[in-house]
Amino acid sequence: MIGTLNEGPLHQALKALYARPGSRQEVSIDDFVGDVVDGNQIIEIQTRGFGALKKKLPVFLSTHQVKLVHPIAQTRTIVKVQNDAENRRVSPKHGSLFDIFSELVYIPQMLNDANFEVDVVLIEEEEHREYDGRRGRRKRGWVTTGRHLVRVLEVVNIGSMEDLFGRMTGDLASTFTSADLGHAMRRSRSLGQKAAYCFRVAGLTRVCGKNGNELVYEKST
Repeated sequence: MIGTLNEGPLHQALKALYARPGSRQEVSIDDFVGDVVDGNQIIEIQTRGFGALKKKLPVFLSTHQVKLVHPIAQTRTIVKVQNDAENRRVSPKHGSLFDIFSELVYIPQMLNDANFEVDVVLIEEEEHREYDGRRGRRKRGWVTTGRHLVRVLEVVNIGSMEDLFGRMTGDLASTFTSADLGHAMRRSRSLGQKAAYCFRVAGLTRVCGKNGNELVYEKST
């Protein structure tokens, strides 16, 4: 069971959902480990940090089809435990499919590969925290001990950057800025900038001008 000691409860739950009878788990492939191997497909569960996949994914894609599974908490309950007392509250933050751009910025060209796809798993989760004054100084003494899957709300399969772009074009003009992308996604301008970068690097859009200091984009022909 290579690598399972570093898996959190959310990772383990998603791996169990994607493992089918006859599939293999924790398979060594050219110095890397695939979470689930089902025939010629590797299913890689990544709860955060796509930057860590920059070396692994090209190796996997040289011999297999790859499905990358990434959960996004649409609703989250924060469970705090201190001195055996438990406090629960629902986070005011709600995740969106488009939050995937925060991770895709690390691998924007991967979706150009016909053998690569991403499952964005929108979930309800619990985030467990424990009080530890020494380790949790940045969060007033609270340390996150694990993310737990409550239920899956929706699975959105993304086979190309075009799939993501198509989900927001109804609110975009023929030319647009990163701020327009943020508005179309109902997310922040910062996330719009990440989306603009992903689309441009993937070759889906190109810079066609400037509006003051802001780049203006259009879809590539």
